[in-house]
Amino acid sequence: MRILQVTAEIFPLLKTGGLADIAGALPLALMAAGQDVRALLPGFPAIVAGVRHATTVADLDTPWGERVGLRLGSLHTEGAPDLPVYWIDAPALYDRPGNPYEDAARHAYGDNHRRFALLGWAAARLAQGLDAHWQPEVVHAHDWHAALAPAYLAFGQPHGRPRVGSVFTVHNLAYQGLFEPRHFPELGLPPAAYGLDGLEYHGQLSFMKGGLVFADRITTVSPTYAREIQTPEQGFGLDGLLRHRSGVLSGILNAVDDQVWNPATDHLLPERFDLDRLGGKAGCKAFLQKELGLARKADAPLFVVVSRLTEQKGLQLVLDGLDALLAQGGQLALLGSGDAPLEAAFRQRAEAAPKSVSVTLGYSEPLAHRLFGAGDVTLVPSRFEPCGLTQMYGLKYGSLPLVHRVGGLSDTVTDSSLENLEDGTATGFCFEHFTVADYERAQRRAFALYRRPDDWRAVRAHAMRRPADWATAAQSYLAVYRQALAG
Repeated sequence: MRILQVTAEIFPLLKTGGLADIAGALPLALMAAGQDVRALLPGFPAIVAGVRHATTVADLDTPWGERVGLRLGSLHTEGAPDLPVYWIDAPALYDRPGNPYEDAARHAYGDNHRRFALLGWAAARLAQGLDAHWQPEVVHAHDWHAALAPAYLAFGQPHGRPRVGSVFTVHNLAYQGLFEPRHFPELGLPPAAYGLDGLEYHGQLSFMKGGLVFADRITTVSPTYAREIQTPEQGFGLDGLLRHRSGVLSGILNAVDDQVWNPATDHLLPERFDLDRLGGKAGCKAFLQKELGLARKADAPLFVVVSRLTEQKGLQLVLDGLDALLAQGGQLALLGSGDAPLEAAFRQRAEAAPKSVSVTLGYSEPLAHRLFGAGDVTLVPSRFEPCGLTQMYGLKYGSLPLVHRVGGLSDTVTDSSLENLEDGTATGFCFEHFTVADYERAQRRAFALYRRPDDWRAVRAHAMRRPADWATAAQSYLAVYRQALAG
């Protein structure tokens, strides 16, 4: 099957969150399953620099009259065939400082509606035969940045050619790509694409809604999240639409790329380890404590956070529970950036207790690996979480996740209750209600288990053995693609 993956970022070239990890791993898993896969990306500088041997496919005019190019090259991947990658050559739109979506002052670019409409429009043009040598049978669009691809396809299926199916994946419904309605005429879509049954959303223009309305099939990144977004509590105003389209909605749990996240082979760790060589994990902990200036105490439970610092991620609970964590002899090491008040609060706590609390603002892929390799507990107390990859990395590296029981966190972590310890299914710590009291109870359970070394080792072994392979996820996506092709 010829499959086009459409995404704004991809690991290892450009990453702001979990979307990039998924966009990098899923095509390789599909290729390993014998599929003909290509990716379409915006021409951000990191992508242009990382795609090899680019050639011109076409030069064309956008609906708003801007001249852009479409190039085709390849993304080299260790241990796997190169991934063919289209990228959109539009320096005026993509060659900018800051991250892909915001400037250096964290203000969204004023022409984001054009920058990401172009991604969906180019996908539809490929589906219509723009590349004479390759035409997708299915277009798979990821999150709001690519969400207009199904809309352009719905209103532009090629005449005389086989129908092209469309799949839209919601990675996080909270980020919807909302713009002023005055921008709609620029997009090149017919008037029928607007309105209650189109892109209109409470007087605004919603890219996310476009994907949800016009895609043949919709997926989310975990089964629980697929159910949650059909409720008013987590539907962000789109729950009615999602209930209406529930017949084409499914949840497919994300997986972990074993080529990147594997403590037995991870070259970013100071010492590698697996279940048969766990001494390496102790070495990772000692190395990190020294690196971050924490007290070098092998018996101090090390809690780690690798996260965007936003309200969604529930990190206020970590701040509120930090006194209790330190009083019980624990340490905290955090890597992340985001909301200024959260950054300031964590920085203040690190300055007050530098031997027990470390805060690194920003993002570092090597440090993220070292944190999971060293950590005893990975904190993921999100208010809501579509899937979450952080807890999966924690499981893989024997850093037991402590999570709020929502979304993909609920699907991947089993609480260390007495009955789950008894039957060998426990892999971490879960709390039900988003309150400091519930969070601190889970934190106390983590300390209690840590003081029982035999039980701790057993749970850690269960966690590290938990399957999270992309081969299984790829087969689930292939089933969805076949449904999309069938219409």
